[in-house]
Amino acid sequence: MDPPRDDATPAGASTEGKGPGHVGEVNASDDVIAFLSDIEPTELQRCVFSESLVTVSEAGRHLGRFRVSVELAHLGGRACVMLRAQSEGAIDDAPCGTTVTAFITTDLQVLEEELHQYVQLEGRRLDRRCHVVQREGRVMINQVTTVGEDVTEESVSHPTSGGLVTEGSSLLLLRLIALRRNLPEPLTFVSLDQGSHLVHVTFRELGLQQLEVGGHLVEVFGVEKTLHGADGASTWRNYFLLDGRLASRQQVGSPVAMRRMQAPSPRQPEIVPLLWEEDMEMRSNFLGRKAELKADHASYLRRHPEIRALMSDFLQFLLLRKPDDVYQFAKEYFLSFVSRRPPETSLKAPPPGTSINPL
Repeated sequence: MDPPRDDATPAGASTEGKGPGHVGEVNASDDVIAFLSDIEPTELQRCVFSESLVTVSEAGRHLGRFRVSVELAHLGGRACVMLRAQSEGAIDDAPCGTTVTAFITTDLQVLEEELHQYVQLEGRRLDRRCHVVQREGRVMINQVTTVGEDVTEESVSHPTSGGLVTEGSSLLLLRLIALRRNLPEPLTFVSLDQGSHLVHVTFRELGLQQLEVGGHLVEVFGVEKTLHGADGASTWRNYFLLDGRLASRQQVGSPVAMRRMQAPSPRQPEIVPLLWEEDMEMRSNFLGRKAELKADHASYLRRHPEIRALMSDFLQFLLLRKPDDVYQFAKEYFLSFVSRRPPETSLKAPPPGTSINPL
């Protein structure tokens, strides 16, 4: 996950020659379509967990954290997975970060994604927000870029095609490849560059290697991701523990890396806090249900004006008498209404000749 680019490529970006860019038609390779159609729901179920790594400099200084969580979800009545990722770090001591929330189908189609990237430079801030949604056979992209006080908004769309991966879905794809531990040939997908142009992105297996994690030498599986933009290629190398947890992630040439600092232990089920306010579907359902209940309650009160009169009288007597035992006072007050109920009710009427009158 990368910060937004300024006029020049930020420190750490790899520009290893010209890639396909966005010139001409950009399509995924045939083996990508076969790979996507071969994904089983049980495989995605194994991807459902959260993890956290530390962002460190070359000198080992802690700069921030990198968090990823995947959970089962629904969007618009469609079963999917929701991926949330957040990274914090620094480029040449300039704070930067990325946050992404994506809803992804079982064949890795992105239904909707919200991306926010920033870099805090001296005297100005670079900020990029990108919203991606699939609608009516097209991928709709709205991007707002802020450089200092200058704001630029751009909306583009591309035909929906198989093999498109975004910032969010690429993280899920990497986790899926790591759990398979088998990628004999590089896979070339379609992705989006910083300008929302279609470009190629390639995933290549780096095989099993030994890596030090938390002072222990462990076996990891490597996957390399290369984005072929118009200005050159940018490459990230990711190393995963054999259970799919990320051990290390770094952009080629960057002085910043994300690393797991503690020795691996058997993965335990994690309780991920439910942030329903940030879930578009859950928030929509909540607001809809809230409005429905409010209208229903208001309608009932209009049909029974005696409720307001009853509660008003009770509160008036309560405040006049100011009893120490409010519960006992309420019990005695409302018992006076028991005799008004039909005789078949299970509530007992007060004995004949008895009157409980608060006055």
